[in-house]
Amino acid sequence: MKVLVVGTGAREHAICDALIKDDVELYAYMSKNNPGISKISTFKKGDEGEVDEVAKFAKENGIELAVIGPEAPLGKGIVNALEAVGVPCVGPAQESARIETDKSFMRNLFEKYQIKGSLTYKVFDNYEDISAFLDEYEKDIVVKPVGLTGGKGVKIVGDHLKDNQDAKAYAKEVMDNAMGGFAQVIIEEKVVGEEFTIQAFCDGENLAPMPAAQDHPHAFENDQGLITGGMGSYSDVGGLLPFMTQEDYDEAVDIMKETLKAIAKETTPYKGILYGQFMLSNEGPKLIEYNARFGDPEAMNVLPLLKTSMLDICKNIVAGNLSEVEFEDLASVCKYIVPDGYPDTPHAGELIEVDEEAIEALGAKVFYAAVSQEEDGIHLSGSRALGIVAQGETIAEAEKIAEEACNIIKGNVYHRRDVGTAALIQKRIDHMEAIRNE
Repeated sequence: MKVLVVGTGAREHAICDALIKDDVELYAYMSKNNPGISKISTFKKGDEGEVDEVAKFAKENGIELAVIGPEAPLGKGIVNALEAVGVPCVGPAQESARIETDKSFMRNLFEKYQIKGSLTYKVFDNYEDISAFLDEYEKDIVVKPVGLTGGKGVKIVGDHLKDNQDAKAYAKEVMDNAMGGFAQVIIEEKVVGEEFTIQAFCDGENLAPMPAAQDHPHAFENDQGLITGGMGSYSDVGGLLPFMTQEDYDEAVDIMKETLKAIAKETTPYKGILYGQFMLSNEGPKLIEYNARFGDPEAMNVLPLLKTSMLDICKNIVAGNLSEVEFEDLASVCKYIVPDGYPDTPHAGELIEVDEEAIEALGAKVFYAAVSQEEDGIHLSGSRALGIVAQGETIAEAEKIAEEACNIIKGNVYHRRDVGTAALIQKRIDHMEAIRNE
């Protein structure tokens, strides 16, 4: 079967890696020459946001199914364009992708359909109203652009912002620059707890959840530094995380199921991957935001654990007859290799050395991200370079393999050594226990 994967990064490499375990003739459309994707696919380099060009490529090559990796093309209607030329897609149409591309749409959906797990929020389009609101609101808040910012536009009082006066200035900056494509900003209550992610396959009506994972968005160890696209993540046996219960997981999945029903009523049935980012609070899971695609890095935790055929899952999503999806009962740890100084790096364009054979001999795997394969080797960009992923009977076992594999990469690069370590996980457990006892 001819399958097209759209996207350039490690998330898309993981999708491709899962698909080629089946009888698939793989095609890729990507903005850079991803070394991992290019050697297993027939590919074209091009702007993934030029959706008509992607559709033309798909039609010319007789593509029978497309899987959309990143959010930006979804927001531009890539699924609509592909379906218009007869290519069914794993990914939501532009209308239902608004669950990610328009955060005010998402919050209004929760309010209209009384979906539990929502936060107190307000959407603003002028500074005067923001200033008046924050002068009265005494709790710490979170400032979010309404549109897409690649996971880097959110700022939190007490973390990135000193106080609500700082929040005013940042909110004004967001609106003045129409950050994310909207001259609006969302102010949300700050919820204290532990963040976690549940991703789910969706066929418009049915939802098949994946193991929970926890991302590490801060650039530096011990959760310091700027919020990035994600420096690594882990998952645990049993599909849960060390600080969460089965009840917590089930409650979060119920929120996602209710969201899926509400999207179908408001727009078009949601077919693809729904990513729920939750905060586990002393009141249970609270929905922070949705993404309309796999997480990056969390896709790298769960996709290698698939027991069910990825191709069969994709076919069932398109056909609307999705059933239960099975995963290997193993823990996984992903650590991201990034250029030194990331997210503000002077090393973009430099070469790095990746010994895939040595990494795989340890039992780990490389998923290439924002690098480019040129004639003289693999070049860094200013963004995350590659994900190193390992599995094990325990998180500790997977972490040890992943860490050893990370040390094989040569160049001006850095990674968070603490991702998946016993000390950091215990910190999460202790934090959650204290919150539950408040």
